[in-house]
Amino acid sequence: MSEGLDARRAAMRAVATVMAGKSALDAALSNAPEMRTMEARDRAFARQLAATTLRRAGQTEAMVKRFLNRPLPDNATMGRALLLTGAAQMLWLGTPAHAAVSSSVALAKESPATERLAGLVNAVLRRVADAGRARAEKVPVTDNLPYWLRESWTRAYGIARTTAIAEAITRDPPLDVTVKNPAEAERWAEALESKVLPGGHSLRKAGIGDITALPGYEEGAWWAQDAGAALPARLLNAKPGERVLDLCAAPGGKTMQLAATGASVTALDASPKRLKRVEDNLARTGLSAELVAADGRSWRTDTPFDAILLDAPCTSTGTLRRRPDAAFLKSQDDVVSLAAIQDDLAKAAFENLKPGGRMVICTCSLQPEEGELWLKRILAAEGGWVRDPVTPEELTGLREARLPDGSVRLSPDMWDNRNGIDGFFIARLIRKKR
Repeated sequence: MSEGLDARRAAMRAVATVMAGKSALDAALSNAPEMRTMEARDRAFARQLAATTLRRAGQTEAMVKRFLNRPLPDNATMGRALLLTGAAQMLWLGTPAHAAVSSSVALAKESPATERLAGLVNAVLRRVADAGRARAEKVPVTDNLPYWLRESWTRAYGIARTTAIAEAITRDPPLDVTVKNPAEAERWAEALESKVLPGGHSLRKAGIGDITALPGYEEGAWWAQDAGAALPARLLNAKPGERVLDLCAAPGGKTMQLAATGASVTALDASPKRLKRVEDNLARTGLSAELVAADGRSWRTDTPFDAILLDAPCTSTGTLRRRPDAAFLKSQDDVVSLAAIQDDLAKAAFENLKPGGRMVICTCSLQPEEGELWLKRILAAEGGWVRDPVTPEELTGLREARLPDGSVRLSPDMWDNRNGIDGFFIARLIRKKR
C-alpha cells in the first residue's frame, strides 16, 4: 500500500457519500475501515482533504469540468469524488502534482467501478495541475454554495456580504475551547499555545488535530466549542442555585457552561445516543446536570424553570466551515420543516418557564427563517413574551453583531482578522409576569 493512500481513499469515499446526500462527513469518515488503523496524522489529513473538497466543491468542479471532453455519467459518483479530491489536493492543499495524480490513479485502479477511468483521471488532473490555483480562484467563491443557499443569502445579506461569508467558509477553522474556570484562561492559553479571545471565556488555537492529546483535556479543564456557540449560554446569565433547562442539549458544550456557573441544570435531548455524549462530557469535566431523554416539544416539568436555553435544531448553515456537509445534506425544504419544530419548541419552553423567567433562543443558521423571522413568529404566537435586549457591553469584540432590536446575528465573515466565527442567531426574552 503506497504512503497516504488509505487517507485519500477514506476522504474520497466520504466525499462521495456526502455528495450523494447519504451521510454527514464525520459519520462517513468514522465508517471508513481505514480510519480505525491510520495514525492520527493520516486521520487528520483525511478529514482535511474531505472537508476542503466539500468547502471548495464549486470551484474545484469547475476546474475538473473544464478539462472533461464530456460530462461524467450520473452514476459515476465515486469517479467524481476521485477527481475532486485529487484536484483539491493540488489546488487548495499544496500537494505536489505528482503525488496527487499518482495516488488518484492508483485509487482508480483499485475498484472495478473506477478502473476504466484511470486514464481519464490521469489526464484531467495533470491539466488541472498545469492550470493551477490562480485559475481556480477566478471561479466565483460563491459557486461553492448550492444554488438555494446562495440565493437565500443574497436576498438576506446582499451579494457583497454573501461573497464575504462564502470566502470565510473556505478557510480551515481554528480550535476554539471554553475554559471551565475563566479565571484560569491565561494559564490554559499558555499551556495550549493559544490566545484568549475577547470576553475572556474562550481560547483559540490554530489548527485542530487530536484534541484528546492536548494539555488539560483529560482533567476536564476545557472543552472544544466555537466562540460563537459559547455566546448564547453566556447571555443567559445563569446564576448559582437557579434551575436552568438546556433544551436540545447535545453534545453538551452549553450544558457544561451552564453547570459551571453553579446553576442546577437539566439537560434535555430527544436522542439517548447524543445524550450519552453529554453524560461523558460532564464526567470528564467534573460537572453535573440532570439528564432527560425526551422530545422537548411534549416534555413538561412540574416545577417551572428560572431560565431556559433553547438551541433549536436547524439547517446549521452558519457552521459550514466546520461542517461543510450541511451544504449537501440540507435544502430549502428543511428550512420550512425545521421552522415548525423550532416554533413548537419555543411554545414548550414558554410553558416550562416561570413568569418573570428568561429564555435565550439560538440557532447555528444564517437563514432568516430560523433566526430573525423565528423571533417574530415567537412574539406573534405567544403574547406572554417581551424582549430582553442584549447590550453592547455584553458583546465584547462583537458589537457589530448586535441588531437594532437587541438580538444578535453572528456571521462567519466577522472576526476576519482572527479567522472567523460560526454563524448564529441569538435573542433573549422574558416571560411576562402574571
